Amino acid sequence: MMFVNLPVRDLDRSVAFFSALGFEFNAAFTDRNATCMVLSEQAFVMLLVQPYYATFTTKPLADPATTSGAILAVSAASRAEVDTLVDAALAHGATPVQDPQDQGFLYGRSFFDLDGHGWEVMWMDPSAA
Repeated sequence: MMFVNLPVRDLDRSVAFFSALGFEFNAAFTDRNATCMVLSEQAFVMLLVQPYYATFTTKPLADPATTSGAILAVSAASRAEVDTLVDAALAHGATPVQDPQDQGFLYGRSFFDLDGHGWEVMWMDPSAA
């Protein structure tokens, strides 16, 4: 299983944003400081309010609006699903990272979420694997 932890400024705003993209949350791991966003049966993103996130590290928090520490890549079932997810993100306040990347067998688009974390949504033709 994979758990990625991301600091967020406003938990309710982040939950509303990712809910609008179709993601679900595990209520058993949600309180005023954190929530568990379900990507799959094996992958989760813990959205943690910044002060709570800071209790898990001895380093200062980076500002994802001005620095990059990670790019979170999510696979999609089709090219259309890539476009649907990224278009929804942009419609709900995300900003584009770069132009779509189309290599024929591999297609991807990317965005910065409301806190500035980088997300890449990609589809790869299964026959090319």
